[in-house]
Amino acid sequence: MPSKPFTRKNESGWSVPAFQLLIQEAGWFPQPRQEEVRSGGLCDFSQTQYVAACEVVKRQQEELYGTPSLSWLAGMLSVLLGLVPSASSNISTSRPNILLLMADDLGIGDIGCYGNTTMRTPNIDRLAEDGVKLTQHISAASLCTPSRAAFLTGRYPVRSGMVSSIGYRVLQWTGASGGLPTNETTFAKILKEKGYATGLIGKWHLGLNCESASDHCHHPLHHGFDHFYGMPFSLMGDCAHWELSEKRVNLEQKLNFLFQVLASVALTLVAGKLTHLIPVSWTPVIWSALWAVLLLAGSYFVGALIVHADCLLMRNHTITEQPMRFQKTTPLILQEVASFLKRSKHGPFLLFVSFLHVHIPLITMKNFVGKSLHGLYGDNVEEMDWMVGQILDTLDMEGLTNSTLIYFTSDHGGSLENQLGHTQYGGWNGIYKGGKGMGGWEGGIRVPGIFRWPGVLPAGRVVGEPTSLMDVFPTVVQLAGGEVPQDRVIDGQDLLPLLLGTAQHSDHEFLMHYCEGFLHAARWHQRDKGTTWKVHFVTPVFQPEGAGACYGRKVCPCFGEKVLHHDPPLLFDLSRDPSETHVLTPASEPVFYQVMERVQRAVREHQRTLSPVPLQLDRLGNIWRPWLQPCCGPFPLCWCLREDGPQ
Repeated sequence: MPSKPFTRKNESGWSVPAFQLLIQEAGWFPQPRQEEVRSGGLCDFSQTQYVAACEVVKRQQEELYGTPSLSWLAGMLSVLLGLVPSASSNISTSRPNILLLMADDLGIGDIGCYGNTTMRTPNIDRLAEDGVKLTQHISAASLCTPSRAAFLTGRYPVRSGMVSSIGYRVLQWTGASGGLPTNETTFAKILKEKGYATGLIGKWHLGLNCESASDHCHHPLHHGFDHFYGMPFSLMGDCAHWELSEKRVNLEQKLNFLFQVLASVALTLVAGKLTHLIPVSWTPVIWSALWAVLLLAGSYFVGALIVHADCLLMRNHTITEQPMRFQKTTPLILQEVASFLKRSKHGPFLLFVSFLHVHIPLITMKNFVGKSLHGLYGDNVEEMDWMVGQILDTLDMEGLTNSTLIYFTSDHGGSLENQLGHTQYGGWNGIYKGGKGMGGWEGGIRVPGIFRWPGVLPAGRVVGEPTSLMDVFPTVVQLAGGEVPQDRVIDGQDLLPLLLGTAQHSDHEFLMHYCEGFLHAARWHQRDKGTTWKVHFVTPVFQPEGAGACYGRKVCPCFGEKVLHHDPPLLFDLSRDPSETHVLTPASEPVFYQVMERVQRAVREHQRTLSPVPLQLDRLGNIWRPWLQPCCGPFPLCWCLREDGPQ
C-alpha cells in the first residue's frame, strides 16, 4: 500500500491530495446540500460537475484500495468541505480557462477523427481521443459572417440582423458600415464582466466602423474582448490576386463595361462634332472622355485597391500591416497566441483563436507546400493541424492543460464551388450533401465539434445528439459563473450535461436552418423515438444538372429562379439517411403528415419570437464607403509595416 495514499504533485512540485488537485483543476466548489453531508454520499451530489470529478477520484481510489469504505468517504468529505471557499476567494482558482479554436471553411470530412484516412490531422484527432466528439454539430448559417455572429451571441443571425435579403450573404468590405450591432451581447462581454481576460486572435469579419474610419463601433474590443490581433475582415482569394475571386473579377468586368460604353459615347460625340452631324459643344465630349479614362484606370487598379482596403492586420485599434505579408502571417498568429497564454496563465482567460485557414487563397508556409495528398488545400489543412499542435504544446509548457476547456470547430462546411479545372481548392464534407452557402443541406452546416477538458470530460466519448455552435454561448457563460441574458431570446443550450454524460438527450427539439433571412429547412429531434427528421422547404438548383453544387457561381443562391420551393416539403430521416439521399413520401413514410404538421407548427412558434431589426448585410450597410476605410496613412496611401514578425 502506498505510503502517501492518493497524492499527486501539483504544478509547483508539492504532493497534495489528488482529490484537491482534481477539484482545483476542474474549478468547481459547489456547496453540498445538508442531506448529502449527512449521508456521507460523496459521489451522490446532484451537480453534474461534481459527479464527473467524483467518479474520477472514486475509480482511482478503487484501483489503490478496492471498494471505498464509509470512513474513507467521510474523510474525503471533510477534505472537500475544507476546500469550499468564501465568497471573497480568488475567482481564478474556481473556473476553467476557455480556449476556442475555429477553422474557416473546413469540411467535416477533412479530419481524421471524422473519417478521413488520407489527410493527416493528428493534433485535432488527439483532442477527440482525449475529449468528447459531437457528430451532429450544426452551424447556424452556412457562410462566415452570419455563422460567427450566431456563435458569439448564441442567437440565430436573423435575430441580430446579421443577414441579407438581397444576396449580400457576408460583409463585402472592411470599409462598410454594417456589423454586429452594439446592443448584442457576446459571451466575451459576459466573461469579461466576470473577471476573465478575453482575447481574439485571427479573423473577425463582423464589421468595423459605423460613421468614421476610427469609431470602431463593431470592433472586437467593443464586443467584450480585451485584446485583438488579426484581420478585421477576412482572407480572400483577392488578397493574392487569385483567379478564384470574391469581387475583383466582377468589379473589373463592370468597370470595363462602363468604360466601353463611355468611350463609345465620347467617340460618337467627337465624330458627330467634327462632321457637324451632332450639334453639341465640346463640354460633354471632354467629360465623357474623362470618365472613360477614370473607369479604365479603375479597372486596372481595383485589384490593388482591394488588397490594401481589406487585407490588413490590426493590433487592438492600430493597423500593424497594410497590406499583409502572407508568409509571415501564420508565425505571427502563433506568436500572438503564445504571448496571450503566457501573460494570462494565472487566469481565468477566454481566448478565441479564429484561424485564417482553410479559406482561399490557402496561404501556406513553404515547409508544408506539396506535403499532403490533396494539393494546396490539403497542405493548408495539415498546416492548420500543426498550428493546433503548437497551441497545445504551449498549454502544456505553461501548465494550463488540465485547467483549460478546449473547443474545436469550423464556422460552416467546406466550399464545393472553389474549383479551377479539375483542381479542388475547397473542403470535403464527407457523406453529407451540399456545402458552404447552402442553407439547408447537411454539408453546408454540419461541422466538427470537439471538447476537451482533462479529468472532467470523459475521454473518447461520442455524442450523436443534435447540437449547435450557438450552444457554446450558454455553456461557457455558465461555466464562468455568469448568467445567460434574460432580456432576449437565446437559442443555444447548455452542453455540459450532454458532454459529461449525465444527460442522454440534447435540449434542442428543433433547429432552424436559414439561408440569408429565408428559412430553408428545419430539423426535429423526436427524442422518444430516437429519430431526427429534416424538412426542406427550399433547396438550391444545382448547376449543371445532376451536379452536387452550384458550379459557375461563388455560392448557391437563397432565393429567385435558381431555388426550388417544395410543396409538399422534402422529408428525410437523418437517423437512417444522414446523406439525405432518400426523400420520404406519404406512401413510404406512415407518419409523413404528422411529422410535417409538427415541424410546421414549430416553425410558426419560432417565427412568432422574431422581431424586426435592421439588416446589417443589405445594400446600405454593405457597400464600400471611402470615409470608413481604415488606413494607416493618408488615404488612399494605405501602406505600413509597424511590427517586425518572427524570422
